[in-house]
Amino acid sequence: MLLGQYTHTIDDKNRISLPAKFRKEVGKKVVITHGLDNCLFLYPLGEWEKIAEKLAGLSMGQADTRGFNRFMLAGAMDVDVDAVGRMLIPEHLKSFAKLDKEVVLTGVHNRIELWNSTKWAEYKRKIESEADTLAQKLGEVGAF
Repeated sequence: MLLGQYTHTIDDKNRISLPAKFRKEVGKKVVITHGLDNCLFLYPLGEWEKIAEKLAGLSMGQADTRGFNRFMLAGAMDVDVDAVGRMLIPEHLKSFAKLDKEVVLTGVHNRIELWNSTKWAEYKRKIESEADTLAQKLGEVGAF
């Protein structure tokens, strides 16, 4: 399971080093794609295959489904993790998430999210201020 929060930097070649704890979980090949809330989602290959199968099983007849499939699948790239744990962030994804030198990597169960450090700080403050309300809503549907 992918958990925790780490801050790393992107080098001049658009590479970022994965935290050692994450390297063990993700393996040598990952898929990185557009995420929600203007971050990137990084999946171990096996997890990505599950996500892609679910998306492929949705109806092509609905515009929302087609659009979301394009958003997630068309921008996805498979990326190798090198021997020292570095991976290349494709330019179109780096631009989408507005990643600059400092990046926050967060473990969210089956994926890693890559955030612009300023955007992450803003998002985290917002979610922390709403945590009690969110817990209440999740409790009402039996999820918490």
